[in-house]
Amino acid sequence: MSPATDTTYAARAHARALEAPVERPAPPAGVSADDLVWAETVPGGNYTHKVLARGSLLRLADPLGAACAHLLLHVADRPWERLNVADTVKVQWNAYLGPGALLLSDQGRVLASITEDSSGRHDALCGTSTLARNRARYGDGSPQSASPAGRELLLLAAAKNGLGPRDLPPSVSFFQGVRVAEGGGLDWVGTAGPGTSLTLRAEQPLTVLLANIPHPLDPNPAYHCGPLEVTAWRGAPTGPGDPIREATPESRRAFANTDEFCAARGV
Repeated sequence: MSPATDTTYAARAHARALEAPVERPAPPAGVSADDLVWAETVPGGNYTHKVLARGSLLRLADPLGAACAHLLLHVADRPWERLNVADTVKVQWNAYLGPGALLLSDQGRVLASITEDSSGRHDALCGTSTLARNRARYGDGSPQSASPAGRELLLLAAAKNGLGPRDLPPSVSFFQGVRVAEGGGLDWVGTAGPGTSLTLRAEQPLTVLLANIPHPLDPNPAYHCGPLEVTAWRGAPTGPGDPIREATPESRRAFANTDEFCAARGV
């Protein structure tokens, strides 16, 4: 035991000395601080989680142009209904997410819709990094290391919501893009630069799991990831006549499925 913690009083003093001000992003323009339900800055190599009510707006921002937000969504209290990236791509006939895109479950229902996107650099194909991959590339991928893997951090976020490894499907990532080359390979296209953001609307009550870690295809040999700003505020789900709802036959059907289910549950 070190001298700083060799007694209960010393250990308490040492722990309290580590207290630091919490860095929180400011509310987005036009959003009252009273409506905020989540405001957090997630450093690179870290994770966060929250349960959001239906209709909540979730804004992710990349202030330095170096964040990579790996996202999983589960219906709150029904974790077997969760983000299905394959259906998200297949149903919408599009592997590239952007404004108006929907994040779908395997039940044909909308979990979240993208209401705003100034980045355009996202990935629904690669998923997040793994322990084995990070060990091979950086020397370690455990959560407590200097190079934690995305799946390991998402497992921690999941555990704090009563979820386990079986509840972690492939994730989607924002702020670092991938494109399919003519030969079928994947090309990493990086970020759009600093100051971009993306806003999601929760179309069901959601458990949100987020890890901010380097993209698996990032060619940088060093483990580097910038801060991610996360804010959420109260709102309403997408209503009748909204352009996102009416964009395609597939979106109309997905929203109809969602409305029917939520009405039956009274949410």
